[in-house]
Formats: sequence, structure tokens, C-alpha cells
Amino acid sequence: MRIKRSRLSHTLAALAAAIIALPPQMPVMAGPAMEKLFLLMKAKGTLTQEEYDMLVAASREEDKERDKAVAAAVAATPASAAAAGAPATPGASQPASTSALEKRLAAAESKVGSLESALKNSNSQNDATSLAKRLSQTENKVGNLESALTHTTGQIEEIAKITDNTSPSTMSSAELDSMLAEKWYERLKLKGYLQTRAESVMRAEGAPLFVANDPFASSQASLGLRRARFTLSGDITPRIYVFIQPEFFSNIGTTSGTQAVLQARNFYTDISLDPAREFRVRLGLQKLPYGFQTLQSSQNRLALERPEAIDSAVENQHDMGAFLMWAPYKIRERFKDLVKMGLRGTGDYGLVAFGAYSGQGINRPDVNGMPHWMGRVTYPFEFDNGQFFELSVQGYAGQFVPATAAIAGVGTPTVSNTRGLADRRVAVSAILYPQPFGLETEWNWGQGPQLSSDMRTITSASLSGGYVQAVYRHVFASQKELIPFIRWQTYNGGRKFATNAPADKVNEIGFGFRYIPYPELELTTMFMHGNRTNTNVAPYSNTSYDYLGIQAQVNF
Repeated sequence: MRIKRSRLSHTLAALAAAIIALPPQMPVMAGPAMEKLFLLMKAKGTLTQEEYDMLVAASREEDKERDKAVAAAVAATPASAAAAGAPATPGASQPASTSALEKRLAAAESKVGSLESALKNSNSQNDATSLAKRLSQTENKVGNLESALTHTTGQIEEIAKITDNTSPSTMSSAELDSMLAEKWYERLKLKGYLQTRAESVMRAEGAPLFVANDPFASSQASLGLRRARFTLSGDITPRIYVFIQPEFFSNIGTTSGTQAVLQARNFYTDISLDPAREFRVRLGLQKLPYGFQTLQSSQNRLALERPEAIDSAVENQHDMGAFLMWAPYKIRERFKDLVKMGLRGTGDYGLVAFGAYSGQGINRPDVNGMPHWMGRVTYPFEFDNGQFFELSVQGYAGQFVPATAAIAGVGTPTVSNTRGLADRRVAVSAILYPQPFGLETEWNWGQGPQLSSDMRTITSASLSGGYVQAVYRHVFASQKELIPFIRWQTYNGGRKFATNAPADKVNEIGFGFRYIPYPELELTTMFMHGNRTNTNVAPYSNTSYDYLGIQAQVNF
């Protein structure tokens, strides 16, 4: 196309130059035609503006010269005719030279018109073909982009509807049917966190310091990973929700203390019993609905470890079980908001929960064929000023079979009932969420396995204890957070999950703060001072201690 246009332009330029350069004896009355040709050549890019102006000026100058010559010739014609005796009439024929020039001019104009028409047709046909092709390609690209954008927008909307890691979705049945039209595994969500911790025991008087749920304090480890967890969760059908969470740096109790292992932390499914998903049955390895801090994720808890008064009821917080849960849609959304708003709620474990579980602890088989029964009722109140307050009552009952081992100088303690000892508690939880001040307290009472003072028998004995925690949450304009807190805890009762179920006394105060520079990183420092029983090694003596813990948590 460019080559054809170039040749045609050169031809027109040559023709124009030739016509302009005609000798004076061959005048041409073609000024308008020439200027039209020059204008066309300029429009096609053959001539620059400067060249166009020059040629037009030259053409008009030539026209003036030719006009003068023609006028002189016409003026001389009557005189010659009179001299020859011929009349000079207006209708007389023109000189032969003028007639020839007019013919040549008409031929030139015809050629220019033909060239212009050919150029226009060529450009029109080629431009139309090119434009149509480019338009088609562009439309295809736009269509592909629109399709990709629609698909991406749909994926973003669907991901936004997927539940958080504490509860299944609250979407309607129609929304779920639409969302799950594609392959179910595309609806699963992966997330997790890890905690790197350093602890320093500053003082330990009496027995060696042992904290049942803090292996760093017990082993005086200077630096390591406390928790490393990821979760895979989502709705695989409109009525089935799954939650899977392995634990890479967990600890289990042994006769010589604790041992790090890789184990399943959660592996359960929720089966919805109604289209609104308000009634559901949870089956599998799961958190037990007993106590606020039991259900609160370690990712959200401010203190480095849970208070032992509550944790001693369901040490490691998980067990195999089946629970029926109910909560209306509005309350389920509120449970989720208490997590999303940064208020560190528990997530959705139902307004009412009731069921049975093994009772022997996480990843331990049932040994007496008698499950524990547990129930919980809670309600998160929302006041007119936007303040949230949650009140809960929970309890459980069952028969627990403690593990036993020989004690130096005493022998192996006997269990008063080999089928299991009475193990039952009731607890009350009251949580005023930090907006910005918060107050949290839980207390429980009951009976559980406990080693006698002479360390020869294990029976069921009374127990009690709880904690109080005060919190202040400050959110900076940059969305960074600083959360100072102080907690006092006490417990007096048996530690049933420890070998021989020794009596455990705890009286501790701790204070610290959590700093969150951005959502992916949380830094915590906490100092503990108190007295407690070393329930790991006989003769189970008490320790007075001070220790400091520093933790960095990464969320992903």
C-alpha cells in the first residue's frame, strides 16, 4: 500500500511540475485545477505545507504571465483582421493556439480527475479492509477482556462470601447453588499463622518452673516456634462445610513431660440441617465449646497462653465429638463481625451448642466407652452506642480415666474407679469487648480427678478458679494498633490430663502489650509473676517465679 501510494504521488508531482514548466508560448488556463491537484497531494502527504505554498504561488505567477500573453494576443487579433478586411466579431473563432491549449487543459484535468479517483478508490478499499480487520481484532480483544474481568469479579465476590476460619458460610441456599456451580475445590480457602517466641526465666525458687501449656517456660527454651498452623476451609456443597487444620509444633503430654509432634488440630465437617443454615451438626476433631478463651483462636488471644483454670478442663481445647449448633443468621453474622472488626471474638460456635465428645483429650482414644456431654449457651449483645457484650454459661459431665505412673518411694497410685472418675464443671464467661476499654472474666467450679495428699490414690475432688483481664485498645490514624493488657488468674484443683492427676495451685499476675504495625505482623511482650505447682515431676512441689516472653506472629 505504501509503495503504491508513493509511486502515484511521485507521478502526480511530476505531472504538476511538467505542467507548471510548460513554455510561455503554450499558456495554460489551469490554475484552479493545479491548485486542486496540489491540495490533494498535500492531503495525501506528498507535499509539505511549505512545498504546497511554493507551488501554488508559482502556479499563480505563471497564470498571471499567461493571462498577460493571452490578453496581448487577443488585443492584436482585431487589428490584424481589420487590415485584412475581415470583420472582428465577438463570435469569431479563437486562434488555433488557444484551441489546442484548451484541449490539452481538458485532457490534463481529465487525467488529474482519473488519478484522484483511482487514489481515493485505492485508499478507500485498502483502508476499509484494514480498518475492518483491525476493528474485528479489537472487538475480540475487548470481548476477551470483558470475559476475564467478569470472571475475576465473580471470583472476588465469591471469595468475599467464603467464611472465615472459625465458622461456615451464612450465604443463602440460592447464593451457594450459584457459587458452587463450578468445581467445589475452587471454593476452599487457605490461610494460617506462625508464632516465633523467646522466653527468659528471670527467677524460679523452689521446684523447677513448669507451666502446663507453655513449653517454652517449662524447658527454658530461648527461641523457637510456638505454633505453626494453616487451615483449609470452605463450603464444598450447599450443606457441607469442611475445616482442616494441622499443627506442626504441638506438644503432647508424656511421662517425662511434653514432646513436640505433628498432629491434626482440627478436622471436622458442618452439616446444615436447613436451607438457612441456622441448624447444623459438627462432626469430627474440633474445639470444645467450653469457655471464651478455649474457643478464641491463639491467633487472636492477647496473653501468650490460656489461663489454666479454664484450660485444665479441656487441655489442648480439642477432642473428637459431635455437636448440634444453632444460631439465627443475624447472630452468626455478629459472631463473624466480632472477629473482622479486630475485637478478637471467638467466631461462630452457635448461640446454643450441645453434644458429646470422647473426653480423653486431643488425638487420644476413648478408654471407657462413656462419652462426656457438654452444652453451652451464649449471647453477644449489641448496645445502642455500638458496644458489644457477650455472656455465656457452659458445662460438661463425664467419667475421666487418668494416666498413672510409678512415683519414687511411693509406687503407682491406684484409681478409685477404673471405669473413670467423676469429671464435671460449670463455667460463666462475661466479655466486654475493648471499644476502647474492655474487661474479660471467666470462672468455673466442679469436680475432677486429683491425686491424694499422700500420693497413693486418685479420686474425684472439688476444684475452682478463673481469671480477670483488663484491656485497652488504641488504633492510630495509620491503623496501627497498641493493646496493653493485664491479667490475674488463680486455680485450685487437680490437673486431670497430667500423669497421676496431681493437685495444681496457680496464683499469677501478668501484664503486657501487643503492637500491630500492619495486619500481617503482631508483636507481643508479656511479663509473668506468680506461684504455681510443678505438676510434671513428683513430689509436685511449688515454684515462685518471674519470667518474660516475647513473641512475633505472622498472619497469612
